[in-house]
Amino acid sequence: MIEDNADLAFGLRNNLEIEGYEVEVAGDGQAGLERARRVRPDLIILDLMLPSLDGFRVLKAIRQDELAMPILILTARGEESDKVRGLKLGADDYVTKPFGVLEILARVEALLRRNPGLTGPARPAAHSIERFGDVEIDVSTRTVTRSGEIVEVAPREYELLLALVRRRGAVVSRLELMREVWGYSDSVISRTVDTHIAELRRKLEKDAADPRHILTVRKVGYRLKE
Repeated sequence: MIEDNADLAFGLRNNLEIEGYEVEVAGDGQAGLERARRVRPDLIILDLMLPSLDGFRVLKAIRQDELAMPILILTARGEESDKVRGLKLGADDYVTKPFGVLEILARVEALLRRNPGLTGPARPAAHSIERFGDVEIDVSTRTVTRSGEIVEVAPREYELLLALVRRRGAVVSRLELMREVWGYSDSVISRTVDTHIAELRRKLEKDAADPRHILTVRKVGYRLKE
C-alpha cells in the first residue's frame, strides 16, 4: 500500500490483515516504487497525491518496468480525466475517497482472483495461440504481437482482449465484460470498458477510427471479427 495518510493506511492495513493478507505500507511515492520493485507484491493499493513522487508517476514507472501485478488506485481525486489517465497508464481499478472498507476488500479479492500469476483456480487452457488479422496472442506468455512486433498492453487490456477473442465473434455486453475482466457488475467508473477498448484499437487496429476487428455493437457491447 502506497499511502501518505497514516491513519487511513493503519485502518485499512488492519482490515486487510484481519482478512489474512500480508501488508506492507510505504508513506511516499519514491519509497513505494522502490519497495514495489524489490518485493514485487501480488497487488498494490496506490494513492495519487503522494510526496516525493505522485501516484501517476509511480504507476507509469511500475508498468514501464513490466511489473504486471494488479494496481488499485485509491484517491480523493474523482475527476473523470484522472480516472481515464489512471486506466490508460495501466491501473486495474479506481476507487475514490471516502470509500467503504467492505467494498475495498471485495475489489482486492476480485483483482487477486483474476491475476493469473497467483495460485488459485486454474483458467481454461483453451488455445495457446490466438489470432485475428495480423495480431497474435501467446496465452502462455501473455504476449501480444502485431505483424510480428510486440505490442505493450496493460494487464486489463490483455484480459479484455482475451475475453473478446474467446467469444469467437459473438457479441458480449459491457456488463459481461465488467464482470469477467474487472470482477464486479456495477460500472463504478464511467465508460471503463469503452476506454480500454479505445486503447486496444489504438494499439492493434490499422485505423482506430475505422476498426476492422474490434467492433462496436450499438446499444449492446462489442465483438471481435477475425
